[in-house]
Amino acid sequence: MFDRRSFLGRAAVAGVLLPAQFEAFAKSEGRATLPAGAPAGRDDEAYWSQVRRLFLIPKDVVYLNNGTVGSSPLPVINAVVNGLHETEQMMSPKSDDYPIWGYGPWREFREPLAGFLGTSVDELALLRNATEANSFIANGLEMQPGDEVLMSDEEHASGEQPWNLRAKRYGIVVRKFAMPTPPRSAAEILNRINDQITPRTRIIFTSHISTHSGVVLPVKEIAALARSKGILSAFDGAHAPGMLKVDIQDIGCDIYTGSLHKWLMTPKGCGFLHVREEVMPRIWNTIVTSGWDKPELKAERFMHIGSSNVPLLWGMRESVAFANQLGMDRVEQRHRRTISTRRCSSAAPRR
Repeated sequence: MFDRRSFLGRAAVAGVLLPAQFEAFAKSEGRATLPAGAPAGRDDEAYWSQVRRLFLIPKDVVYLNNGTVGSSPLPVINAVVNGLHETEQMMSPKSDDYPIWGYGPWREFREPLAGFLGTSVDELALLRNATEANSFIANGLEMQPGDEVLMSDEEHASGEQPWNLRAKRYGIVVRKFAMPTPPRSAAEILNRINDQITPRTRIIFTSHISTHSGVVLPVKEIAALARSKGILSAFDGAHAPGMLKVDIQDIGCDIYTGSLHKWLMTPKGCGFLHVREEVMPRIWNTIVTSGWDKPELKAERFMHIGSSNVPLLWGMRESVAFANQLGMDRVEQRHRRTISTRRCSSAAPRR
């Protein structure tokens, strides 16, 4: 229960979230934008210290759980606030452009993300997280009782359980290959997958980066193996975008899903589903509103999920810009160097 004093205090704090005031606050802290230029060398901690100042995480805290959820930097937070400030004026000419998304194409948000992921906008749908996208695949892919999905024994529950539900309800079969611990080579993983393929295998579903061990799977080679046998390939990219450079076209897979609130540090509730155009007719919508039966919409029809929050997409777009400004090659190199020099263990990340 709020008294008058606590209400006014909270209102005063909330006042800094107005766009102009928030920007002034950020600049006064020296944290409004990325530092100019690039790191002078491989280990330029001065540069990364300046980047660190863009986050609201207390200065005396070292945060190590981006695998569950990343902290959005100030430019991303500011973009969401600006989005709220504009959309809540209710001045959009069309009702579908009010502060909801889940009915329209929103190409202004999809196009930057498509470029970042190396795919086309017509093959990319904006969803809320990888769990939702994985469920769309498992629920929507045309399969018959006895048809098989092949996955690793290290999949996150949000990747595995949608298929287990489909198996229990409709009689498909979930098969698993054992991930080497640790793998000695990409060939060792590929051989284990190949050994488990049967005439009833319809789709290979694996993580791009294992949530269990952090192993980066050879997804390009897995996609090629699947294609050579007439099998679909689908990858759970919950931990890849923002961690390393992702080029879906180069990978050559049929389906790719992702959560962006982890390593890309978007607002929470930003995810995506990529489906190769030739595969789209084989996947039924899971959530249905107008547009589900219009194939000309392509991936957009998977975005028709009902009311959601468009200012989050402002933040997502800013997260893509932020990552591009840092440079994903530079970010990936730093991740790999940190992992190789600072071994640590933690609980398996959650979705």
